[in-house]
Amino acid sequence: MPKAVVKNLREKMDKALEFLRGEYLAIRTGRAHPGLVSDIKVDYYGSQTPLKQIANITIPEGRKILISPFDRSSLKAVEKAILASSLGITPQNDGESVRLTLPELTKERRVDLVKLVAKKAEETKVVMRNHRRDAVEVLKKMEKDSKITEDELKKFSKDVQDITDDFIKKIDDSFKVKEKEIMEE
Repeated sequence: MPKAVVKNLREKMDKALEFLRGEYLAIRTGRAHPGLVSDIKVDYYGSQTPLKQIANITIPEGRKILISPFDRSSLKAVEKAILASSLGITPQNDGESVRLTLPELTKERRVDLVKLVAKKAEETKVVMRNHRRDAVEVLKKMEKDSKITEDELKKFSKDVQDITDDFIKKIDDSFKVKEKEIMEE
């Protein structure tokens, strides 16, 4: 039963780390990436649909994104959704697809983006620590209810801490990679 607690903890931390990596994909670094626009919601026949479900998103060049809707009648809706998004890029509609050209990032903007990335990393670390605390509380309750011994509590608590340390290191590594990517000119 304590093994299930540890396994559950690992799964929760994996999900939190994957969420962070997804957040990082949506942060513009001066280089084009489909993740920048794939989750933008488009008003498609009355429902808010992610762009990736109604269009093909490709990267023809380093700082360009080409969005080709499967249904050409949705071009205006795609264009409108991009304008309404927080990207801050004006789309160019050529009648068949929408093109986005990412401008060069200024030094100030790069510093701001690094701060944002650091904030998201710290928020994820807090989530990890909360998961650790919850797992340790469950283990302590098991020991209190005589389901595990005091030695087992110490062993599993150490396992929980080791897993947490491992995931904190993964968060730091992801942050360093993203920071380097942002600061590259």
